[in-house]
Amino acid sequence: MELFTLKVFQAVATEKSFSRAAEKMLRTQPAISLAVQRLETELNERLIDRSAKELLLTDAGRIVLEYARRFENLERDLENSLAELRDHSAGRLVVGANESSSLYLMQHIVEYRRLYPKVKVQVRRSLSSRIPAQLIDGDLELGVISFDPEDDRLVSNIIFTDHLAFVVSPQHRFAGRDTISISELGMETFIAHNVLSPYRERVLREFQRHKVPLNMDVEMPTIETIRRMVQRNEGVAFLPKMCVEREIQQGTLWEVNVREINMERKIRLLYPARRALSHAARAFLEVVQGAQGQRSEQPSAIGHPLPVSE
Repeated sequence: MELFTLKVFQAVATEKSFSRAAEKMLRTQPAISLAVQRLETELNERLIDRSAKELLLTDAGRIVLEYARRFENLERDLENSLAELRDHSAGRLVVGANESSSLYLMQHIVEYRRLYPKVKVQVRRSLSSRIPAQLIDGDLELGVISFDPEDDRLVSNIIFTDHLAFVVSPQHRFAGRDTISISELGMETFIAHNVLSPYRERVLREFQRHKVPLNMDVEMPTIETIRRMVQRNEGVAFLPKMCVEREIQQGTLWEVNVREINMERKIRLLYPARRALSHAARAFLEVVQGAQGQRSEQPSAIGHPLPVSE
């Protein structure tokens, strides 16, 4: 069934005239009559009592008219909803990120919510290793990770450059020092994150290359628990600088440079290369790009931004 034939029938029933319906719809009268006949044939019901002097609807005709009006209202609702999406008065933004990567989204989400308060924002916690596949499969629209997915089905924009920070408690023997050697870490207890990542593997390789033992006697499920263990002087850790910036500034953690380990952490915003983005997602990209433009003029104290596109 075509919506146009329902509209024709509704016009005929409302105007109570084939000729007036034809004028309203800018069609010829024979075309209007043919459309109504086609609808009757398709429904296998007579909708108009043609034996009466005035145009009267049959019982079936009155039912069809009611549904035609419902379809008209639904079409109007659809147009209004699409218009709201276009002007960002509605919609939903779903971004995938892991625990630490979510922090890099905070300032962008705050600005996005200020501009588009009616758009619902959901940051869905995901393992970084799974985010590229979730984007390709359509489960996510945007994703944030800290490695290059090297997949031409995805667009990868660097939105921030951070680094791994070696942190200790203020009571630790390294507190107060600016720099140490990796050889001094052989007796330390490391509080490790039990989620595999490329950065964890790189740290392991550096310790192996310098023939220094890496004692990961404690593994924790979240960065928050690792940070608290280090603050209690139960061990030391390598953590993303963004995740411990406030504690370092407040003096509850101390960052020490390890000469042999200098790892930048490039944070990337991903989206599918061959699938159209929603209005909400495109607007979020514009917010991120605008923030990158402002940062390039005023370098951040936490990290240094790179161009939005590689």
